[in-house]
Amino acid sequence: MDSGKIIRAKRTGLRKSLLGGIGLIIIVVACIIVFNLIFGTGTQMAIEDLARALKGVPATMTTYAFDGTPLDRVKGDAFRPSRDNRFDTTDAEGNTTSRGSVIMVSLGNSHISHVGSTLIIEQKGIERLTDAGTRIDIENHERGRPWLNDLVEYWRNKTIGGKSKIIFIRSQNSTPLAVYAGNKVEITSTDVPNSTLIRIDGKYLFVYRCEYTIYDTDLLGE
Repeated sequence: MDSGKIIRAKRTGLRKSLLGGIGLIIIVVACIIVFNLIFGTGTQMAIEDLARALKGVPATMTTYAFDGTPLDRVKGDAFRPSRDNRFDTTDAEGNTTSRGSVIMVSLGNSHISHVGSTLIIEQKGIERLTDAGTRIDIENHERGRPWLNDLVEYWRNKTIGGKSKIIFIRSQNSTPLAVYAGNKVEITSTDVPNSTLIRIDGKYLFVYRCEYTIYDTDLLGE
């Protein structure tokens, strides 16, 4: 198998601070206040919002073997994946103690049940940059403030639609499957174990039992 191209990026310069210590403190405090206010109003992409967003979207579903070999490919105009709660484990009082791993995919007026192998559902309009393997080689020597950097990332992801990112999807044995990119990329959990929902420029990518790495685009060069 072709090892694919290698993307290398190196950043050695230091960003110049535009504000002194007092100005930085003011900015940090303001960010924390705004962050708390916004998160307190529940504007984040909640599970019920995901359900609405994925209800009836045109998409393509592909399943893959452990080594990345494509198995099934299904196209449709009304996909919606969810956890099949019939496989949940409950206690004597009916409370869920363990979530099942079976996915129930609604497609039109029918259903598909799936468990085990890698599955990707791409909403129509999402384009793969490549299916080939791509290796990344990055060096970054910028000074940073990790706690503030993380705060900004969470805030951006939950409120303004994310930032420019590149998504590398791999099979369960690390075979490259696809590369995606978007100017506004959000990442969130779902109620399906071992799955992630990624919103790319307003469209949805659902990945189940995949390995993935998501890079800020600016890490790969100016």
